[in-house]
Amino acid sequence: MNKSDTRRKPKNQTFWVFFPAASLLAALAVPLSVWAVWSGTGWPAGLLGTGHGHELIFGFALAVIAGYTLGPQPASVVYPLFGLWLAARLSWFFWPDSLLAQTLSPAFTLLLAWHVVPRFNAAKKWRNKMVGPLILVLCLLAALVGLAEALGPFDTSWLPGHLQLMHSAIAGLLLLMTFMGGRVIAPAVAGTLEKKGIPLEARVQPRIEGALIVTLGCTVFLTAFPAANPVAGSLLVIASGLITLRTLRWKLWLCPERPDLLVLGLGYVWLAVGALLTGAALLLGKTPAPALHVITIGALGVLSTSIMLRLAWQRGHRKPPATTDVTLIATLLSGAAISRLVAGSAPFSSPALLWLSAGLWAVTYFWVFIRLQTLRKHAKKRQK
Repeated sequence: MNKSDTRRKPKNQTFWVFFPAASLLAALAVPLSVWAVWSGTGWPAGLLGTGHGHELIFGFALAVIAGYTLGPQPASVVYPLFGLWLAARLSWFFWPDSLLAQTLSPAFTLLLAWHVVPRFNAAKKWRNKMVGPLILVLCLLAALVGLAEALGPFDTSWLPGHLQLMHSAIAGLLLLMTFMGGRVIAPAVAGTLEKKGIPLEARVQPRIEGALIVTLGCTVFLTAFPAANPVAGSLLVIASGLITLRTLRWKLWLCPERPDLLVLGLGYVWLAVGALLTGAALLLGKTPAPALHVITIGALGVLSTSIMLRLAWQRGHRKPPATTDVTLIATLLSGAAISRLVAGSAPFSSPALLWLSAGLWAVTYFWVFIRLQTLRKHAKKRQK
């Protein structure tokens, strides 16, 4: 037997599998959801109503989380997990009321949690330990949504409503993006400024980070219960102020030569804006839907695309993303977020704004999908 035959097979970088798939899902799901209602066809059925939100949170966002957190994995882990994800997406798109769809989507999230959560058990600081449980909560929320759908004919008054569970999931994503975004931005800004001889004292900012974990962690639970909206709204407003303060202390304006960091900072600012607007809506007794789209389009959009391209560029070229890439996504996604916010709580009464938002979002993620394919090919050439 040759020595090469006894070597371990190299593990697969999970993000090369999940990031392009997540980008393609995002690019297709949003315009198709608008078409399903606007055309009157109701196709695809799984994207009607809150269906597109389900796919963007439990399909797209969890695929990005899988790609970002799993790291190198053997094919025996990556491809069964991806196959389950894909089957869950297809079944939800076309047969959302079927037992298959209501089973596969929770099954993927629970399998993802089984692989991801133990990776954070070795953390020593309580702030670092919370990542695993938070991802587990997001996965359990997907399972609860599936359970609520499956128990449709029965009395489910003991469960929070489908919409409330979705709101809790968005609050969970808000916390996760606040934490992980900060862990990416802080060291990158500090390193950039140190090269210029500028010390940055405010890096992770543990006190602010801890306060954000507590306030947003409580919000994840409270948003599931409409009676707690005033408290949840107050906590979101406080969190918005803390996110803004943390962002200002990073002094991102001193890094004009790093547009990738400036765009990450923009995504972090969208977190603050989304938290503030959502909190204000809950305090005023208004529907939080337009404000929640600021979080899912502005913050999740900018941060997810930035992170995906950042990892892909590092693997393919050993350098930060190109200026054209990051400025394009920042412009398009900010336009998408603003358009959807202005469309308000009855977006189909402003179809031009709604289609503009969906179109900008779709173009961005199609672009990211193409760039990821190109960068993957380049990375493979470097390995040869």
